[in-house]
Amino acid sequence: MKEYKRLLKYIRPYTTYLVMGLFCMFFATIFSVVSLGTLVPIMDKVLMGKELSDTTSLIFPFKEQLNSFFAFLNTIERIKLLYFAIGFIIASLCLKGVFTYAQKVLMEKLGQGVVRDLRGKVYSHIHELSLSYFTESRTGELMSRVTYDASLLKEGLSGRAAEAIFEGMQLFLCLAIIFIIEWKLAVLIILISPIIIWPVSIVGKKIKKLASRSQDRVADLNSIMQETVTGVRIVKAFNMEEYEKGRFQKENNNYYRLMMKAVKREAFVSPLVEMVGIVILAGISIYGFKEVVKGDLTPGWLFYFYGLVASCFKPAKTLAKTNVYVQRAAAAAGKLFAILDTESEIKELPGAVELYSFKQSIELRDIAFSYQDNPEMVLKKISISVSPGQVLAIVGPSGSGKSTLVNLLPRFYDPSSGSILIDDRDIREFTIKSLRSQLGIVTQETILFNDTIANNITYGYREIGRDKMIEAAKKANAHSFISSFKNGYDTVIGERGVRLSGGEKQRVTIARALIKNPPILILDEATSSLDTESERLVQEALNVLMKERTVFVIAHRLSTVRNADSIMVLEKGTIVQQGSHEELMRKGGLYKKLYNLQFDM
Repeated sequence: MKEYKRLLKYIRPYTTYLVMGLFCMFFATIFSVVSLGTLVPIMDKVLMGKELSDTTSLIFPFKEQLNSFFAFLNTIERIKLLYFAIGFIIASLCLKGVFTYAQKVLMEKLGQGVVRDLRGKVYSHIHELSLSYFTESRTGELMSRVTYDASLLKEGLSGRAAEAIFEGMQLFLCLAIIFIIEWKLAVLIILISPIIIWPVSIVGKKIKKLASRSQDRVADLNSIMQETVTGVRIVKAFNMEEYEKGRFQKENNNYYRLMMKAVKREAFVSPLVEMVGIVILAGISIYGFKEVVKGDLTPGWLFYFYGLVASCFKPAKTLAKTNVYVQRAAAAAGKLFAILDTESEIKELPGAVELYSFKQSIELRDIAFSYQDNPEMVLKKISISVSPGQVLAIVGPSGSGKSTLVNLLPRFYDPSSGSILIDDRDIREFTIKSLRSQLGIVTQETILFNDTIANNITYGYREIGRDKMIEAAKKANAHSFISSFKNGYDTVIGERGVRLSGGEKQRVTIARALIKNPPILILDEATSSLDTESERLVQEALNVLMKERTVFVIAHRLSTVRNADSIMVLEKGTIVQQGSHEELMRKGGLYKKLYNLQFDM
């Protein structure tokens, strides 16, 4: 299968484990089959007193050695031969156990290692994708791919696939010995085998399709879980518990129905193998007893033959069942490879240079932009130039393109046309890492991690000393409330900073921006959702942060941008006004209308 072929490059680093695992499998198989061979001397020599002789139907390389071995066994007393045979069985089964244990550990190392590497690569690749990918993908779905699908792949790769190789070796060896002893019956078994292989192959293909659909249902369940858990306050506030339970149960039932379809098809395989096996055993019984009656076959050889055929049943059933898990793993691998095959829309040009500083200007030249899923232009012919140390305020009604515009600066998106230049050089000519290192971002939606306050402040700059961290917190008006916690800066703030208020979260993010100390700052409605006191504290912190920096500030509350060097007014993606607060108020128009509406409120 193409998915498993593609996995080969991930297996190569673990070739040693694979070779050693196959070596151990081979000897585990040998000792398993050889232990069955002791049925011959026990039945013929020990119990019936018959001389051991070769009854194989074909000439093979070790025929003379086998006859010599039988001649040696015939010289041993019956009771001693019994002890020898029992001791040999115990020894061979012990060795089989040792090699079986070793091969399982080695193959598990291979499988776990491959899945670890692939999971890590998928996770790393996700971080390389552009922001547009995350606007189109669900968080729960991505989580399902990295966790659930990867675990299915591990099961099919190290567990079931390794077991299939082991059982396949045993099946091959048993069939080879059967062929040597009585080639006619071996050919009969081989001719009957398509009765098993054909339906198993069809069932496997159907299960692969069902597995792919069931993995999508798991992704849906994870997405619902993620949404409702993170939004639990809204769910409870609007009394939507029953609705969310129903939504989850609907997807849960869909997943249940798909899994039951897969189970029914999987359950069909085992009885099929057993029914074919019964037919084969019946044929062997009729043929074998006739040969024993005629004297052409001894009871020992007949029971050995029975043992070999019976030993074929378990591998055959295992291989049939393994096909089910392999198909599931192939479907999971396909989902993971689909992520790896997704290319980032934001690409770094070959030979991109480092951006070390910003000295002259940031210029937006004829910028136009539209999202992929919507051909309508969000921004149209935006042109503006900002000098070092200037504060540019961007205002306008909701949906006018303010946030989209500032998202172009760190290359979260690239413009559909036009260019952004820093010191007369297109930002696409700079390395992405160096470009973003020059930018600091504080948004309305504060992003904090389930970690200590200290680690959230120093995120990306863990080498910063504690004194500098505390100094940044003080400048951000955060030191006072942080010190009130029992564990101070070592307080774990919970998922998304749930233990902090909105104003406290913002001050932590401002402290984080101060640690980064970027020359260019983007403030995206950083105070829009705060109460009066929190807004005052945050605005004081922002004023400290904005000193001696070039600032792009989006503000819903126009009173906060009165002192900006320049105010740009957007409407439907177009610049409709530009100037200082006083100039725009004298001219009238949209800015004055928006300002008066807020003032009147």
